[in-house]
Amino acid sequence: MTNKTPAILVVLTFLAACGSEKAPAQKPAADFAAEAQRIAENSIIIDTHVDVPYRLEARPQDVSLATEGGDFDYPRAVSGGLNVPFMSIYTPADLEVEGRSKEVAEKLIDSVEAIAQGAPDKFAIARSVADVQQQFASGLISLPMGMENGSPVEGDLANLQHFYERGIRYITLAHSLSNHISDSSYDEHRQWGGLSEFGKELILEMNRVGIMVDVSHVSDDAFWQIMELSRVPVIASHSSARHFTPGFERNMSDDMIVALAENGGIIHINFGSTFISQEARDYGDALRNAGEEYLEEHPDLAESFLYREFPAIYAEDHGPLPFATLDDVLDHFDHVVALTGIDHVGIGSDYDGVGDSLPIGLKDVSQYPNLIEGLLRRGYSEEDIRKILGENLLRVWEAVERYAATTSSST
Repeated sequence: MTNKTPAILVVLTFLAACGSEKAPAQKPAADFAAEAQRIAENSIIIDTHVDVPYRLEARPQDVSLATEGGDFDYPRAVSGGLNVPFMSIYTPADLEVEGRSKEVAEKLIDSVEAIAQGAPDKFAIARSVADVQQQFASGLISLPMGMENGSPVEGDLANLQHFYERGIRYITLAHSLSNHISDSSYDEHRQWGGLSEFGKELILEMNRVGIMVDVSHVSDDAFWQIMELSRVPVIASHSSARHFTPGFERNMSDDMIVALAENGGIIHINFGSTFISQEARDYGDALRNAGEEYLEEHPDLAESFLYREFPAIYAEDHGPLPFATLDDVLDHFDHVVALTGIDHVGIGSDYDGVGDSLPIGLKDVSQYPNLIEGLLRRGYSEEDIRKILGENLLRVWEAVERYAATTSSST
């Protein structure tokens, strides 16, 4: 024990004795949960990948009201502060061979329009950054649309313009199989060595028309070709960091994340546990292999069965998926920020698209405040959090709009 009195105590004792000044009261610990809820309620929260349309195609429900099951409905979105969910216009890969991709995409776009038309006091279709800002000010949930799988373009640039006019504002070039545009990260058959010749032409046309290029799902070779071709920033609408899942090509390597940022683009973190943790990834790989064998034994089943029904069948014999945690998800945000800075990361949850694989604490759209609270606890400022929640994506979307306006006026 020392008999030396710390200098600060000497000063405080002197001040108290002379009565000239009081020692400042210690502030209580910050109420991170309340602060997170306030930020959620007052921010534009953009999630670039929500699979509501395909979910409703299989199981029709009125998402303007509370629903049984699923990850999204209006009451939960309001509770979580979500006001700009990009509706995913997803067409399964096997439809390209059947020639039905465009037909299915049109039907799903119709369904999103029906959501907005059925509850105009709650939802509105958003086709621009200006729409999002105006609808946010009016208290409406914006429903912009992104096309997951470029198969509906059907090799015709006129269809690209058509889908732009219908409200599509990004296109994920491929999905689980290589298509006429690009090789897929999931498909061992690399027919193009990246992009097809049409795919290369399509990138430039997307820039010209004003549709964001989405690199989620494409092969690594395709990604690097896109980086060389695109004249505007591109996005990964629902991918995570490969650093945590080595060998999983569907996620992005550090080099790719850095290149995406140098292009001005954004990686939007996918919440699915198999994208987030290696333990869940190993389980997911085994599930996928078993599912593919199951589909071979049951050729009458669609590919979507692998994502929707088979996981429950697999779990009966192998136990449940080991869920990732909120902290695991936050690690991905930290990793991207360490690589690129705060301006190149956002949210691409894949709600309603990854089945029952969502992390503990992020199980549906009511739980964005949990993510915000986690970011606060890790020292992120409110300004930085608002960038992650939506401002980063608005910046890229606006850059794409500006470029399209310039090129359109010069042609």
